[in-house]
Amino acid sequence: MLMPLPTTLQRLVSEYETLLAEERSASTTSGSQRLNDVAYTLCVSTGTREISDALDTARVYLARAATAPTIKALSDRRVIVSPPKQTASTATSIPAAPGEQSLGQASLASATARAAQPEGVRRRP
Repeated sequence: MLMPLPTTLQRLVSEYETLLAEERSASTTSGSQRLNDVAYTLCVSTGTREISDALDTARVYLARAATAPTIKALSDRRVIVSPPKQTASTATSIPAAPGEQSLGQASLASATARAAQPEGVRRRP
């Protein structure tokens, strides 16, 4: 079942409790439309039919969310991209000191030499 974000659920619980306290202090028996709307939203958000069950489920969910490791929002993430793998065409692009092969050229030469050897003669890399 999908659950709302803990901050959204906390806001709904707080709003419900505030509206309920206001209604009790005003001593009215008919519920306000906003209180009914928040109660309905809590029930739908928690997958329950009764507001008492919705509040219990929300509190359990919020308690678990408070002890769970924090997950940063996607916008806060930084993605580390690994450099592209060298291919034969990019292997020669690394400059070498005069008289030496570049790392890419040496790898390419080694791979070519291994491929040219017969199957039974190949050495382990």
